[in-house]
Amino acid sequence: MPREMSATRLKAAILIDPERPKARKADVLRMLRNNGIDFSSKEPDFGVVVGGDGIFSHYGRTISIPLLFVSVRSRETTASKGYLAEVNLDDLPQALEEISRNNYHELEYRRLQVSINGSVRGDVFTDVYLEKGADSNCLRYHLDVGGRGGGFTESAISNGVIVCTSAGSTGYYSYVDKLKDGHSLRAERYTQIGMDEIGVCHIAPVLTRRDATRKTPLRYTIPWGTSLRLTLTRDADARLFGLTKSRKGIRIRVGDYIDLSPSEEKTRVMKLGRAN
Repeated sequence: MPREMSATRLKAAILIDPERPKARKADVLRMLRNNGIDFSSKEPDFGVVVGGDGIFSHYGRTISIPLLFVSVRSRETTASKGYLAEVNLDDLPQALEEISRNNYHELEYRRLQVSINGSVRGDVFTDVYLEKGADSNCLRYHLDVGGRGGGFTESAISNGVIVCTSAGSTGYYSYVDKLKDGHSLRAERYTQIGMDEIGVCHIAPVLTRRDATRKTPLRYTIPWGTSLRLTLTRDADARLFGLTKSRKGIRIRVGDYIDLSPSEEKTRVMKLGRAN
């Protein structure tokens, strides 16, 4: 919940991509000060995250303070669309004014915890996906789904598989919607999944099969709390993305097993206006 106004001024951290910043830190700092908000990297009350969905996802899984997601407009076709953003950089001064007046609320998003071979490797805020690398044909793998509302095994041959939270529903998970929309993409039509669900989507599958049934799933949701285990059935250049900023991901081999389960941590996202 937003803290009540007091004699103590709000303090904010400025969180941008250190390698490819989409805004100048000095410009954001000036906006903070113009709205009576101090800068602090040690004990901030909230964080201003400026960038695209990739940076939002990174800080969303690594930072525990409330986060305000700020996008930067771009006409480039391949630029980040910032679907998770609450405001655009041009509108940040007005947003900071609202926050200084306590005219905001917080939403808590669940995270998924990812383990490899029994060792916890971290959380994901939006999604995690196993995908073939540059030196590989299709991946062959099993996905074991258990726990509450689960209880089946899928076998697949595809480019990989995506597992996402509700925050990741308009990301890679919605590639099927984007293919259907063709040249006229509309974000409001993308698949949405609930806070109490996990999304699973196979990437360009050649074959999927659930148990010994005739079901051939492409994309679906399962209840939150369901456990998942992913294993390769044939060695390949397989990479797990979403846990590190490395563009090479984490190499996964036959014999490795990836477990996904609910994390105890949550991501706190700031939304303007009072909660309904």
